[in-house]
Amino acid sequence: MENSRYDPRYDPRAPDEEAPRPFAELPPPPPDVTPQGEVYDWYIRGVELLESGDANASVQLLTHVATSEPDSRMVREALARAQFDAGMYQEALANFEWIVEVNPADDYSQFGLGLAATKMGDLPKAVEHLQLAAAMRPDIGYYATALRGARAALTAANR
Repeated sequence: MENSRYDPRYDPRAPDEEAPRPFAELPPPPPDVTPQGEVYDWYIRGVELLESGDANASVQLLTHVATSEPDSRMVREALARAQFDAGMYQEALANFEWIVEVNPADDYSQFGLGLAATKMGDLPKAVEHLQLAAAMRPDIGYYATALRGARAALTAANR
């Protein structure tokens, strides 16, 4: 049976042994999968990437930071901003909601939550949080502008 084409891996009657692992022979991942340096260095680099317009790279790096520092509002806000800019609206919404739950007086997170809800199509929620942001900081014009836009979209959707 040495020259036979029989392969027990494909025989349903064969004994249940360890299933073949097609990637078992591959080398381990390179050591640079985890960012180099300290968590604060990762955060600084992630924010720099976000500010330079590379939201996707920023999300990758800031996700590592959030894993290391899950209770940091500062990290969650930066991650939510990066996720929003990368078009990851559901994830951004979840992070902004977490911040608002911890600190309801955070006007920027109320604003971000409202924008993310707008992108997700949840206009009543968007209006609610944009109203809160605009009421907390009437001096910031773009809060009021976003609120007017969300209200107009909600009115149009209800017609």
